[in-house]
Amino acid sequence: GQPPSPRSPYGSPPTLSTLTLLLLLCGHAHSQCKILRCNAEYVSSTLSLRRGGSPGALRGGGGRAGGVGSSGLCRALRSYALCTRRTARTCRGDLAFHSAVHGIEDLMIQHNCSRQGPTAPPPPRDPALSGSGPARSSGPPAPDPCDYEGRFSRLHGRPPGFLHCASFGDPHVRSFHHHFHTCRVQGAWPLLDNDFLFVQATSSPVAWGANATTTRKLTIIFKNMQECIDQKVYQAEVDNLPAAFEDGSINGGDRPGGSSLSIQTADPGSHVQIQAAYIGTTIIIRQTAGQLSFSIKVAEEVARAFSAEQDLQLCVGGCPPSQRLSRSERNRRGAITIDTARQLCKEGLPVEDAYFHSCVFDVLISGDPNFTVAAQTALEDARAFLPDLEKLHLFPSDAGVPLASAAFPAPFLSGLFVLWLC
Repeated sequence: GQPPSPRSPYGSPPTLSTLTLLLLLCGHAHSQCKILRCNAEYVSSTLSLRRGGSPGALRGGGGRAGGVGSSGLCRALRSYALCTRRTARTCRGDLAFHSAVHGIEDLMIQHNCSRQGPTAPPPPRDPALSGSGPARSSGPPAPDPCDYEGRFSRLHGRPPGFLHCASFGDPHVRSFHHHFHTCRVQGAWPLLDNDFLFVQATSSPVAWGANATTTRKLTIIFKNMQECIDQKVYQAEVDNLPAAFEDGSINGGDRPGGSSLSIQTADPGSHVQIQAAYIGTTIIIRQTAGQLSFSIKVAEEVARAFSAEQDLQLCVGGCPPSQRLSRSERNRRGAITIDTARQLCKEGLPVEDAYFHSCVFDVLISGDPNFTVAAQTALEDARAFLPDLEKLHLFPSDAGVPLASAAFPAPFLSGLFVLWLC
């Protein structure tokens, strides 16, 4: 990875006063990971600076070391870092904990703090932190911890970044990095596998002996997340597109943020939309021409939250090279003439891009004009989900560089997920 810089190119980092206030308002924690205690001690150790110090001192005097305020902040940050190291074992794999570690590092760079030096003494218990006594009412209300977009925008002063992936037809996969592959994947393959979501597509040949396959089953697991949702499983099969999770519910459960996960049925039996506001994610599942299509808009940080062991994800790296259909295979003679297939696809897809060529392939191989709908709706979803419409139309190529987790754009966002730090 690249070394962190004092100022991120993706926007100005929030002031320390903003970060400490957000940490103070933060109120949810893992039962084992003790990051809340570290947060509370850090906030308490900086209370005197916030109450009695000047605004310049609180912000680190413009990033210069040596002032009284800056010296105090550096001691507090070193103590904060020490606390996170002591609780690291119980917080392994916790995104909030790792975000806190990176946030501390960024703040230390901002304030020109050395890693070695004196630490702050253990702070006295503050009534507002310990829960005893009346809570302070000053400051803005705490943002909803299960509203990802609102929380991110409030913290960073800008909307979050999003990525788009889709799988449709025989199947064609558009990856997060705009690689477009026609795949022969047969059996169960993961589209996504990260700390928050698991999506698996199960495909079978369109006909006996054929290389081309279609998705016949989709399994989506929304993993348990703190106070937002219980783990939920959604499973769709051809001719069975349910309007509820496997347990019969239509939301994230009885937790306070349960409504941040919901299912809507736009067209019963053929179009289901799942909204996961707690992770900034929208999923659309459709059935057309005896196959299932999948489309997702997901927050960048959520898409990036996976380990090296989770590197096989079609949405991340596209189809493995051994599973991609070559251009000669895609151009082989089908059930109808290529001119007829092109004419059928041209009606709804006037631009001869990857969606158009995918449509031609599907109609050519299957002989079913209804396959035009799969490509058309995939393009509609991309138009709705892509943050940059200049990348809407892709043009087919056998080339494509698989994406590893480190290849994601890695904007270091000061205080990333700071409201999840506890």
